[in-house]
Amino acid sequence: MAPSPARRGALLLLALSVLLTAALGVALPALLDALLGAAARGVGLAGRSGTESIVLCYLLYVAYVAMPRLPRGVVQVRGQAVVITGCDSGFGNALAKHLHTLGFTVFAGCLLKDDGGKGAKELEEVRCDRMKVFQLDVRSEEQVSRAVDFVRENLADRAGGLWALVNNAGLSTFGEVEFTSMDTYQQVSEVNLWGTIRVTKAFLPLVRRAKGRVVNVAGMYGRMGHAMRSPLCVSKYAVEAFSDCLRYEMVPWGVKVSIVEPGNFMVATGTVSRDAASNTATKLWREAHAAVKEDYGKAHFDQQMALVRSACTAGERDLRPVLDDITDAILSKRPYTRYNPMEPYWWIRMQLITHLPAAVSDRLYS
Repeated sequence: MAPSPARRGALLLLALSVLLTAALGVALPALLDALLGAAARGVGLAGRSGTESIVLCYLLYVAYVAMPRLPRGVVQVRGQAVVITGCDSGFGNALAKHLHTLGFTVFAGCLLKDDGGKGAKELEEVRCDRMKVFQLDVRSEEQVSRAVDFVRENLADRAGGLWALVNNAGLSTFGEVEFTSMDTYQQVSEVNLWGTIRVTKAFLPLVRRAKGRVVNVAGMYGRMGHAMRSPLCVSKYAVEAFSDCLRYEMVPWGVKVSIVEPGNFMVATGTVSRDAASNTATKLWREAHAAVKEDYGKAHFDQQMALVRSACTAGERDLRPVLDDITDAILSKRPYTRYNPMEPYWWIRMQLITHLPAAVSDRLYS
């Protein structure tokens, strides 16, 4: 009996795989020696083998990673105005203080200013004309409109416009898709995505006037998916897309648009504590559909929640890498399109997931 089309296809694929494996096993080392040897000769290292060339390339890569950023020209700070959202805590609060010390006039938007929030009070205690704190909920059209009026009225040079807008306000949560409510997806996106778009559209005329900067804080989960983080990934992927489109549109206006993609800074920012993670886990399980609970089981759920709580105590403990990158995006005459302040593990993972075929990266990380 003749083999079925499916079996013939499987046999053909198997034969092709064996042939390709054999060919690569025999030819790849020689090919690498030839190619890398030629490359070595091209840079004046004739006589080097492919293996030596690989070592050389690795050493050059290490040197590149360790090398400080090459100078690309620096904008002189003369009191230019910068608007930062999400200054109640974390990156935003620290950035407002940092840019103020550099000589910028800082407009710090705080969600809890009108409620006597601690972060807003800290910034107000600076007691300087160059530190201006205002109420801002990026979800509110009315508050965003009032913020624009406040900034415009308090600009030292209204004709000069606004040098930089930093969209930092963000909301993070976790949970597997079947445990996550639609309300949660909407709440996270309302801050991370629609808030970024709403604030950018409102302040863009002032930024265009200054030929200034828009800096959007996205994150590594704007470049790669991750189990348990779909609400965050959905919103941050969209922030990346919005930023790319805006960058193309702003070229004729001389406005630079940069994206900052922090890694795991939960410890440094305190955005998700172990207690908060436990409270969220309790809520997820309590509100889950009975069928979902039965199918997944409590043991699986508890295991996933343990991983989240572990992540809350891991990661970077110093905000400085993120502050330095945002500052570079604001001050450099030729800022980068994307900044990746993150631990080496996450940077490598992001590069592999971004550039390898999904079939390969899924085997590595799923």
